[in-house]
Amino acid sequence: MNKKILIIDDEKAIVDILTLNLKMAGYDTVCAHDGQTGLALALSEKPDLILLDVMLPHLDGFSVCKQFRQMDKLTPVIMLTAREEEQDMIYGLGSGADDYITKPFSIRALLARVQTNIRRSASVPVEPQAVRNEISLGRFSLDLARTLAFKDGAMLDLTQREYDLLLCLMKEPGRIYSREELMQEVWQYEYYGDLRAVDVAVRRLREKIEDDAANPVYILTKRGAGYYVAMQPEG
Repeated sequence: MNKKILIIDDEKAIVDILTLNLKMAGYDTVCAHDGQTGLALALSEKPDLILLDVMLPHLDGFSVCKQFRQMDKLTPVIMLTAREEEQDMIYGLGSGADDYITKPFSIRALLARVQTNIRRSASVPVEPQAVRNEISLGRFSLDLARTLAFKDGAMLDLTQREYDLLLCLMKEPGRIYSREELMQEVWQYEYYGDLRAVDVAVRRLREKIEDDAANPVYILTKRGAGYYVAMQPEG
């Protein structure tokens, strides 16, 4: 069965181009031209991935994504926008989007992101060399079989991307990952993707797992090098 892509965009030309190219690539498509209809279809059609424009009538893309994420944490969402301001990226990823691409975009690049996000969401992340079904460090633990994260025994409300990022860092405590390495390991992009997305994702993850996100003690920054998980996190 073909994977299903939901396109939510009020520009008919964009929808037509995306529909044509996605169908040629072997995907089925469903379309909506406003935010309210798009949100309803996202919940009823259960697509494998959503392409979501930011500027939409009735309900903007940020609101659609935020409301959708309250009911679905796993389905990948790629936001589309003609704007390139960093604040828009922060809003988009902060509302629960997995990825962000600006118009005009290369169809090849977009199809690569679609394929990568669907492949990642369909797989269960398991540590290849681990015989355990759990990774624990300090106050935190990851259930690899169920892809769940816990702090002090309480389940954390993470998106799939946030879980994947935490898993990557926790596999090797103390190892410093550059943004490029995290983009390749977590986003699985070698040359597609905006490295600022890594900074925003780390910021969002800190807000959910740190006692004080402004003064993190678990996910730390090595200036000029990257991010790492503390060997012996405080708490």
